[in-house]
Amino acid sequence: MRDTHDACHIAVPARDLDEAVEFYVFGLGAKMARRYDDRVTFDFFGDQLVCHLSDDVPAEPVMYPRHFGVSFARAEDFDRLVRLVENRKLRTLAGPAVRFEGTAEQHRTIALADPSNNVIEFKNYDDPRLQY
Repeated sequence: MRDTHDACHIAVPARDLDEAVEFYVFGLGAKMARRYDDRVTFDFFGDQLVCHLSDDVPAEPVMYPRHFGVSFARAEDFDRLVRLVENRKLRTLAGPAVRFEGTAEQHRTIALADPSNNVIEFKNYDDPRLQY
């Protein structure tokens, strides 16, 4: 049903839109699509991420139950993201690490927190069929 022209839509709260732009554009390399007084929309690795200005942001970054991110099909894309995070000294919560080592679901992961404590996880499965 979904094709390459469709985008998943993700919306998260942001306490400061300038901070969101700094993190997502200049930190992670997302492209800013639109900006309004109350929200900013990004091309986030091919999907649509909207940061809505809000006073209701998490007090601390907590991975579960709510987080979002990208499962990279190609190991080199995950490696490139990890290098970017390290070079730009972005705030990590966990990783890079290997999860479920020795099982069919073995994958590498890294979790970040944006300035509004939204948690973003990036991962790459050894078996690319498991990315979904």
